[in-house]
Amino acid sequence: MFTKQISVFIENRKGRLGDILDVLKESEVNIISMSLADTAEYGLLRIISDKPDEGKNALKAAGFSAMLTDVFIVSLPHTAGALQSILRVISDEEISVEYMYGLSVESQDASIVVKTSDLEKADEVFAKHGIKTLSYTQL
Repeated sequence: MFTKQISVFIENRKGRLGDILDVLKESEVNIISMSLADTAEYGLLRIISDKPDEGKNALKAAGFSAMLTDVFIVSLPHTAGALQSILRVISDEEISVEYMYGLSVESQDASIVVKTSDLEKADEVFAKHGIKTLSYTQL
């Protein structure tokens, strides 16, 4: 099961992140999780929200470069080796992880956001191996 992630390219300058958060707040888009990576000149903000389409549209209307990306929210137990087991399963199927970041939810399990090189195949592999994936609506 895929979920939509908002990806936003932003200039690496004072106040720009706050500007993005203001747009989302004004649009009543709740951020569930986010990751920010930067270089000297720009940043890439990745957001899991309760209203990804509305968030992307509001950001674009405000002049930001925003797009939606399909990703997985993978649920895994808080046990040693749980993440490695999942990564081994998809690696054995020749699927690469392009990036991942943690996600906090109100459950006893942990969750991670994962973008893979082959979403359709990864979806089948996760289902085949009983690896639980979630939608933002289930968080």
